[in-house]
Amino acid sequence: MSSTAKVSAALRSRISRKSMLDKVCHPQDLLPHFPNGTYMGWSGFTGVGYPKKVPAFLADHVEQNNLQGKLKYSLFVGASSGADTENRWAELNMIERRSPHQVGKAISKGINNGNINFFDKHLSMFPTDLAYGFYTKDRPNNKLDVAIVEATEILEDGSIVPGASVGATPELLQMADKVIIEVNTSIPSFNGLHDITMTDLPPNRKPYLIMGVEDRIGTHSIPLDPEKVIGVVESDSPDATTSNAPADDNSAAVAGHLIDFLEHEVRHGRLPKNLLPLQSGIGNVANAIIGGLNESQFRNLKVWTEVIQDTFLDLFDSGRLDFATATSIRFSPEAFKRFYDNWDKYEDRLLLRSQAVSNSPEIIRRLGVIGMNTPVEVDIYAHANSTCVMGSRMLNGIGGSADFLRNAKYSIMHTPSTRPSKTDPHGLSCIVPMCTHVDQTEHDLDVIVTENGLADVRGLSPRERARVIIDKCAHDVYKPILTDYYNKAEFECLRKGWGHEPHLLWQSFDMHKALNEEGSMRKIKKW
Repeated sequence: MSSTAKVSAALRSRISRKSMLDKVCHPQDLLPHFPNGTYMGWSGFTGVGYPKKVPAFLADHVEQNNLQGKLKYSLFVGASSGADTENRWAELNMIERRSPHQVGKAISKGINNGNINFFDKHLSMFPTDLAYGFYTKDRPNNKLDVAIVEATEILEDGSIVPGASVGATPELLQMADKVIIEVNTSIPSFNGLHDITMTDLPPNRKPYLIMGVEDRIGTHSIPLDPEKVIGVVESDSPDATTSNAPADDNSAAVAGHLIDFLEHEVRHGRLPKNLLPLQSGIGNVANAIIGGLNESQFRNLKVWTEVIQDTFLDLFDSGRLDFATATSIRFSPEAFKRFYDNWDKYEDRLLLRSQAVSNSPEIIRRLGVIGMNTPVEVDIYAHANSTCVMGSRMLNGIGGSADFLRNAKYSIMHTPSTRPSKTDPHGLSCIVPMCTHVDQTEHDLDVIVTENGLADVRGLSPRERARVIIDKCAHDVYKPILTDYYNKAEFECLRKGWGHEPHLLWQSFDMHKALNEEGSMRKIKKW
């Protein structure tokens, strides 16, 4: 322990292994462990459960000593961290390499201006590939140099109890030479809320024996060799989440179309009355869909997803939701207070797992999950772009969308039909002739839905899909433009004997060109 670091009563109450008390220190005591080029891992997933004190100290150190661009690190996090950490690091040019998913204007800017080497990966695969040594193959011992993880408790055996996320923390601890634990005493201990499994390597990998959403297969805490721990830091900072925007009319309309579709599937015997486990992505539309379920006829719902958001609490409180499992709880500050104030009400109906399990294709397929995610754009043949605006500008990363959409019983993409450009409230059509980047293919998607309607494309040929997607999903200002494109493409390609999936290959991005040159996709001159 640092000679100046004192152990508060709150911290002492969270550390049952007494030898860990000797490792309590200040962030500045750990600076020698962070030379330029360090490969490090952080806990955290979608902005919760991430370390706060040590990353903030390192950012302060760089800023105060004018080390921008001179002290850079390779950073691996299960998904996004908090904007107060990795986004600030990006502003200070402290990130050399980042994987696999991030959120923040500064880090996105750093990726797109070439300062940060970003490697995107499916979130189910990232922890496993990390344990394979794929990302550390050029390191001296095939390990991460250090992992900084947030815990809400250290148990007597040295294992740690995470907070509101698990993410890739088990694998980051497996692969780290040294470990720093930030014990967050500003939030309750989450002991009992997790189901932790570690990653075994082939040929010794074991199946995840999960037959139902409630099944536990692991432990309540993440095992950790205490000898790896080089420091324990007390954290008193809650996760820096923000309030969610209320559902707008478009989001509510999308939710309405989807609920009608699910009711239709129940009537035809393809879904039970309480549906099948639900997966919902992050954002306004996703929140609106879960909120819409609260007004529906469905009861005894279950959730198998990545991230639980505010509206899930409403589903719990209404009695419609029986059980939910995820790898992260990303609540607004108001919802976190509600959650903590009613802990006893929720704790036996909620489970947090590692992202390798929450996003496991095998389990998603076995459970028959209903997968719902939001793209950047969808084309008329049902390819979807989730990551790269105009084919080049990275947003956040693919996340777990393809984990679910490739393997769900129902693979659903929901999006507004248009988004505003700087000069036109409908300047960007989210239904386009050809996606500028493809993350989910036509072979994976079953349903496309916008505020205008829902296209059920199961079993349809590409030409049939194009007609129904344009008719049901495109905004009225773009229907004639897209129809004109498709008619011309179909005529030309059938004439040449290329008619399976007709495209005017040299014109297929003319709407994007018009957006770039004229400020709106609908200002396209002609095909």
